Order: sequence, then structure tokens, then C-alpha cells
Amino acid sequence: MSLIRALSKELEARSDESLRALFAARPDLISPAVPDFSALAARASARVSVQRALERLNKPQMQVLETLHLCTNTDTEHSASAAGLRKLITGSTVTAVERILASLQELALVHRAEPPHGSAATAHRQRFYLPVGSLKDVVGIYPAGLGRSYTELVRLQPAFAQRVVQLVAELHRSGLAIHEATTPMEAALALQHWTSSPEALHQVLTGAPERTTALLARFGSWAMGAVPQAQRKASVTNEGSDVGPVDWLLARGLLVPLDAAHVELPHSVGVSLRGGAIINDFTLSPPVPELGHTTAVLRRNAALGAIAETLRLVGELLYAVKEQPLATLRSGGVGVREMKRLAEALRIDQHRAGVLLELCGLSGLIRLDVDSSAWVLPPQQEWLALPRQEQWLWLVNAWLASERVPSLVGQAVNGPGATSAAHRAAAGTTINPLSAEAQRPDAPVVRKRILEILNQLTQEAAAPDGTAPVLDAAAVLQRAEWAQPRMARRFSSLIRGVLAEAEILGLIGSGALSQLGGAIAEDNPDQALDILGEHLPAALNHVLLQADLTAVAPGYLAPELSEKLLLMADAEGQGPATIYRFSAHSVRRALDAGQDASSVLGFLREHSATAVPQPLEYLVEDTASRHGRLRVGAAASFIQSDDETTVLELASEAKAASLGLARIAPTVLISSAPPRETAQVLRGLGLSPSVEESEPSVVRLRRTTGAPGSVRPVYTAPRTAPAEAEVADQLALLRRARPAAGGSQSGPAVVGGSGEAATQLGLETLQRAIRFKQRISMNVVDSLGNANLEIVVPLSVSGGRVRVFDPAKDTERVVSIHRIIDIEAAEELRQ
Repeated sequence: MSLIRALSKELEARSDESLRALFAARPDLISPAVPDFSALAARASARVSVQRALERLNKPQMQVLETLHLCTNTDTEHSASAAGLRKLITGSTVTAVERILASLQELALVHRAEPPHGSAATAHRQRFYLPVGSLKDVVGIYPAGLGRSYTELVRLQPAFAQRVVQLVAELHRSGLAIHEATTPMEAALALQHWTSSPEALHQVLTGAPERTTALLARFGSWAMGAVPQAQRKASVTNEGSDVGPVDWLLARGLLVPLDAAHVELPHSVGVSLRGGAIINDFTLSPPVPELGHTTAVLRRNAALGAIAETLRLVGELLYAVKEQPLATLRSGGVGVREMKRLAEALRIDQHRAGVLLELCGLSGLIRLDVDSSAWVLPPQQEWLALPRQEQWLWLVNAWLASERVPSLVGQAVNGPGATSAAHRAAAGTTINPLSAEAQRPDAPVVRKRILEILNQLTQEAAAPDGTAPVLDAAAVLQRAEWAQPRMARRFSSLIRGVLAEAEILGLIGSGALSQLGGAIAEDNPDQALDILGEHLPAALNHVLLQADLTAVAPGYLAPELSEKLLLMADAEGQGPATIYRFSAHSVRRALDAGQDASSVLGFLREHSATAVPQPLEYLVEDTASRHGRLRVGAAASFIQSDDETTVLELASEAKAASLGLARIAPTVLISSAPPRETAQVLRGLGLSPSVEESEPSVVRLRRTTGAPGSVRPVYTAPRTAPAEAEVADQLALLRRARPAAGGSQSGPAVVGGSGEAATQLGLETLQRAIRFKQRISMNVVDSLGNANLEIVVPLSVSGGRVRVFDPAKDTERVVSIHRIIDIEAAEELRQ
């Protein structure tokens, strides 16, 4: 029977509670809704859906599923039971394996099946299972880390097929207990039988060179390895006493060359090396890492210190960008020169400045101006006016939801010709801040999962004295590899960066998950705000002015106070006690911004806990007295007229305000707009100006409407289960469609029809016929719309096309799948 149809019957027999659990675990099955159980079974068997489901399985579930895959044959419907699997999984019990199989059945990854032939007597005491048909494509060619069989290697490796008969003959002549063979397939079966017993293989290895056992141990978790000159000619007839372990294994067929640089350990050899078992490290309990501990006070203070420092640096960064926008490179991102300038302004290293810049970019605190190709501040900046705890939550929410990974800044870009990190860095191929290379679509899922694992480990290792466990990347990765082994590579590539970013945001303090991090991991931001509001000191609104022309901040200053201080003084040092040094240059900067001596001194008196020192007062007044004797301004064009009245009227014209007009002489105005743009506005006012300056003929108009301000980000956790109303609607649809679904069970497999199940059934029939080299009957529509029934042998299917052999015409051809109306096994082959 078709696997999809068998799964469809099983799903139809389930209760509503069981289906609800299935939809909660695999929400993609009903997105969009399916019309019937056949379509539901087809979607549950589809490769993409199975791959998503496998990413959520833990290590023991994957081990049982892979063992089931290796012990069954979906083509011949050879099933397996928990008792049979237990013998191949060291350390397991029938009860544990049966429980895991039941959980996999609930996930529609396996389904009940008839027992194999010859086991009907015990069928009433055991449950037998088969995996979904697409599992073979999803788990890959090395399930459980074991290689392919000798027969499959002979079929897929022509070079090995040409050599295997001679290899077996040499082994037989040397006195080894292996059967003779005359064909490659017979030789493959002989090797398979010769290596299938752990005892027999151990006896063969007793005469191996010294380092052979250590070499084979490297294949303990993966069947393929890299070997120089893998296709060398090795023979047992002419090997000397100094033969190496690789040559010794190749000569006996215990390693099979794949190409010039890789070899594979065959399946039977791998199983025998594991003592006849497929799994040797089975355990239902996750690994418990050895962790250090830190006190709750150290953890809290470190987290609060990191938050306060991040908020201060973000405020200074926004001020620096406001004063001078960051130019972008042609290839995207911010270049080294701009980053060096920003790092000097913040008094930190360039990597840290790049991470903070990324954090501001993904939070919407800065934006890319499309006109100037520079990063600037939005016209309205809400973040600076928020309380400190809400500023922090803004950054955290944006970080959780963003597909950007700030910690990737400065890392080498993986590209052709870059052989090492040093070489790539020297070639300028490192990831720039705010460039496309820092994008990772799976970052939100991985980031949230890492926080959840941190929270789990923290709760498990919680000590009664209140100390918290110190968690490093190795401990988190060890748990992640057990909890979701199919996502281990994603975790390993991002884990260290995520932990570093979490530490900057105060989710980790002194190496341990903070209370704030625990609240965020449990999707409780309100609790995090309460904790932060209780412990984070309020921003200060005063400084201490010193006689040495400095102002000392006794703590973290409010962003608006810090911004105004940076306008009239230069910041020095790092940390909460920032020093602001006044000089003639810095005071002149404030005067250039439109302030005068009285406003500067008034601001200092208002925000200083001490009196304004006399040297500072003299500096401000003396600099202001000499400021403005010469005035320098910007002008893009000028307007001159002999009629002074016309000039006065134009200067007061509201419709000309966009030109930024300023009168510098009775008959002369200057404009901030280019000549052509100025002339266009004047013509709109009914005047007839002449342009005396050479300018391009194209008029360039500036944008007059500002971009919207920064929008406060709201984090929504990735949906792990569909809405209750969606599930209810789907259940009602399935129950109403039950007769139609049942009536379709006996029909042919259709390709190109309207049903989702029909397409999957057709592909299932095609793939089965390809594996067995069987004939199929297919109804094909030609270019004129005529349907023709053909009996062919399918050879391969990919890219929406199937290559077939036509026995009647003795030819091969390619048929587009969308032209096939239906497919079914040929009548004579189904009998």
C-alpha cells in the first residue's frame, strides 16, 4: 500500500485531541488549511515539512528514528518493532523505545504497519512501524553516522565496481574466509557477509598495522574521511611489513575510495566496529555540564553595569551620527575610515563600536538616507526621551526580532579564494557594520532557543545559597546538540556571538543568566521592566564642575544632558564617571551652534552641583567675546537685482522659504539651493530670473518631507502553535471531508491535478518505480491537448521533469511532470 494512503487512514482514525497535538507540534501542516486527510498525509510526508519536524526532535528521538530507518524498507513494507530496535540501541529498553516510537507516531513521522513475513505469531504482542517515505531524503546518506552498504557503493562508484572482483579474489587467495565472486554485485555481497560479524572483523584486525585501530576510531561518528591519494593501488599480495594502516584497509576493502581525496567506511564494517549495534551512546537524560558559580550580587551588578554602559554609549553614538552622518561604501556597510572616526568619538575599539552601530541600526535608532547614502538619525527620535528601562527594552525587543547578527562585524567573509582568516582580512573581505553580510534569516529562532537553554540550565543548576551557574558556549552547545541535534551547526556558528550580545544587553551578567535574561527567556518583558526599574539607578541630571576646566559625571547622565555637554566639551575616559573637558575649541563649537556666553553659563549653573569655577567662566566669556567677528556660512547660489523693493519682498515671501534666503546687501540675497532650483522656485512666483552660472540642465529637487521617526519595536516570539480558532476550523473541514477523503483511497496517483495529495502520490509512485526499475502507466498530454496512455520505465526525476525509457520505441526521452495527468504501476507488475 502507498505510505501516504496508510498515513492518511491512520490520521483519519485519530481523535480530535490527537490531531490538535499534531497541529501544535507541526503548525506548517495546516498553513494553509488542507481540504482532507489525504492532503494532510501528503503534506506530513513532504520533504520540507519532515525536515522542519526533525529539527525539533531531541537526540534519543533522532537515534530511534534513524535506527528505524536503517532497519526497515518502505518499498517492501518491511517494518520493525521496539523489541527489534532495542537490540541495535545499546543502553535502551523496550519500554523507552516504544515510548519514543509512540511520540514519533503522534508527530506523524512514523505510522503503524503490518509485521514482516514470518512474525505474525508475535504480532499481537508487538507494534510494528514504518517511517514516512521522504525520511530517507531528509536524514541523508549517512544515517546514524554509518556508511552505505557494499552493494550500494558498487552501484554508485564505478571505479570501486571495476576493482571489487579482483579485490575479493586476492583476499580469497590469501587465505581469508571470504566467498569467491565473479561479478561486482557478488563481490559486494561477499564483502558484506565477511564483515557483518563483530567477531570476524576483530579477527581480521588482529593482523593490522599498529595505528589501524586509532584510524578506524575516527570513523566512530561519521562514515566519510579525507585521505590523500585515496584511489591508490593497494593489494594484499604485494604489501610489505612496513605497510601503513590506510593501505592495509584499502587493500581489504574495509575502506572504499570515493574520489582522489575521500574514503568511506561501509555500513557492515561500521556496525561491526560498534559491536553489532547502530547506536552506542543512547541516553534519555540530557548531559549535565560541569559549571562554575557566581554570586547573585556579582551577577546583578555586572548586568546592571553593562546595561548602563550600553545605554550611555548608544546615546553618545546617536549624538556622533547627528553631528556627522556615517557615509556608506559602494559595496554596502560602513567603511574602516568612518568606523575609526566613530570609535575615537566613543573612545572604544572599532569592533565594539561596530557592534553598537549594528544594534542602533537594527533598533531603528539610525536609518539610511537614500538621497545621501549616509546613516543619519530619524527626524523624530523617541528613544532619547524614554525612561532608561524602556530604552533597554526597546533595544532588547529589536535584538530578539532582528535577522541581523551584530557580533559578525569584523569576521571574515567566506568567499572563493580566501584560504584563511588572515588572508581574507588582509584582502579587505571582513564583514562591515550595517552590510548585507551580517544578515542571518535564522537568527531570531536560534537566539530565542539559546536563551531558553540558558534558562533551563540555570534552573537545573540553581543552588540553595542563591548562587547562579556560570554558562559558557561549550555548555550551551552541549545541551543544544542533545535537545536539537539537527540544528547543531546553526547553534555552533552563532552561539558565541549571541552570548556576547546578550552580555552587552545585560541578559548575562558575570557569565550567568541574569534575572532580566530569565524573564526575557520566559517571554515576560513586564517582569524584566519591574526588575530593572527597581535596581537600575536613575539617570543623573547634574555634574561636578572643576577648576581645571573639567566636568565630572558622578554617574550615568540623562541623554539630553550628555548631548548638550558633548556640544560644549570633549568627553574623556570611559565608564560611569565620564570627564568632560572644556576648551576654547569646544566652547566655540557651542557658540557656532547658536548659543552665547549667557546661555552656556546658565546651562552650567543649572546642571552643576558646584559653583561655576572662575577659570571656566573666564574661558566662556573670552571665547564668546572674540566669536563672530568674521562670519562664515554656506550658500549655493545668489540672487541679485537692481530693484531693492523686489529683493525685500522676495526675502519676506513665505513661498520662498524652502530656498533658505538671507539678505547680505540691499540688492543681494543668498540661497541654500542650487541656481537651477532657485530659478525654478522664482519662476513659480511669477518672476523671470536668468541663470548666469553654468549648471547641468537637469533640475535636482530636494526632498521636503522628512522620513518618519523611529518606531518602537515590539517583539513577538516565533509562533510555535496555530491559533485555537484556526485549529477548530481545520478540524471541522477535515471531518466534513471524510467521505471524499475515504473515497479517494483506491484511485490512481495523479500528477498535475488539483489535489495536493495527488501530486505527492504521483511522485511516490515515480520514485518507487525508479528504485525497482519497474514500468508505469502514465497519461501524458501533448502540445495539442491530446491525452496519450504510455507504458514506460522511469529513470530519474528532478527539476519538474522525469526521464523515461520507452520499451516499445527503445528510446529515452524527458517528460515535463505538469503534462502528466495520472500515474500508476503497470497492471502486470501489480499482480
